[in-house]
Amino acid sequence: MAIFYGWVVVAGAFLVLLVAYGVQYSFGVFFAALLEEFGWSRASLAGAFSLYAFAYCVVGFPAGRLTDVWGPRRVIAAGGVFLGVALAGMALVTRLWEPYVLYGVVAALGMGTAYVPCNATVVKWFVRRRGLAVGIASSGASVGTFVLPPVAQLLIAAIGWRAAYIVFGTAVLVVLNLVAWMMRRDPESLGVQPDGQPLPAVATAAPAESWPLRRAARTTTFWLLWAAFSATWTPVFIPLVHLPRHARDLGFSPLLAASLISAIGIGAVAGRLAMGALSDRLGRRATAAAGMALQAATFLLLLHVDGIAGLFTTAVLYGYAYGAVSTLFTALVGDVFGRAQAGTLVGVLFAMAGSMGGIGPLLAGAIYDARGSYAPAFAVAAGLNAAALVLLLLCRPPRAPARG
Repeated sequence: MAIFYGWVVVAGAFLVLLVAYGVQYSFGVFFAALLEEFGWSRASLAGAFSLYAFAYCVVGFPAGRLTDVWGPRRVIAAGGVFLGVALAGMALVTRLWEPYVLYGVVAALGMGTAYVPCNATVVKWFVRRRGLAVGIASSGASVGTFVLPPVAQLLIAAIGWRAAYIVFGTAVLVVLNLVAWMMRRDPESLGVQPDGQPLPAVATAAPAESWPLRRAARTTTFWLLWAAFSATWTPVFIPLVHLPRHARDLGFSPLLAASLISAIGIGAVAGRLAMGALSDRLGRRATAAAGMALQAATFLLLLHVDGIAGLFTTAVLYGYAYGAVSTLFTALVGDVFGRAQAGTLVGVLFAMAGSMGGIGPLLAGAIYDARGSYAPAFAVAAGLNAAALVLLLLCRPPRAPARG
């Protein structure tokens, strides 16, 4: 029996996200090395990541639209070029403005062609098992978060941060361009339906999914989804950028501190797989709400833990919650608005909500520079996730548009 090609698409998305997000979340490791060499303030350097987080989310909109028009292959391959060149270029940094250009702009152009094209394409290939499929694909990001930060720390210790950036940039350029050719636009391009069902011999009905962007944006559902994910994603990068430095402030070694990012990755793998599959049974909204509640709780825990066991436990729990919420976003949009415009709708919502993630690291760095503590930032992050939970619970599916 032939394997449904949708699972090949899932495997390709898994690999793209593993490499792209593993490199992205190694920033916290390079962050410490750059601070030590140049003596920049935490807020000033974190601003480069904040610009990157904002820009790559904004790029998600045109990337999603181009994925609907061109298919994912060319979009992901082009992203591999931008991201690889930007990372290799970071090896030449000597002034503070240079990370803002290389990482904050060029790398963002590349990263924006990873999350939305991969997840929107997987959404198009599945309906009945959409939660599981998106969970498996997006767990690649979490595996990368687990594997690559310690690799980055070992490379920095062995060959220096400049050479480590060259290794990372070359790997991204090669791997993403190879894997991109595994991706196919949708099941209809291979003569099948979602989940591997054969196409009917004769089309008998108009498609049920009819939510172009202009029509979707007129619904309350669209804006509640935007508000909920804006609130939960505003602080989402705070642990991924600042937790290693926070652990070093508490007296732990650089490698042990970097391993906290890996702990987030371990938790996120479990969260993506478990909550993705669970959402196929319990519903996307209830499962995502549970993830937001747990995310709020983990920020509250960070206010109190100062031992390494507590930090690792909190990091795993945060990863579980973060992985669940980010995975269920694309599946939720696909459920609510259908497959046909998934790339465009995921892209525009991700651009508007995900770009809010650029605020968190900058704010946390500024708070630390002013107060000498991350505690106020963690408290605000918990409150934002509580607000996101309420907004998501208010969200209901929109009334189906009339066909005409």
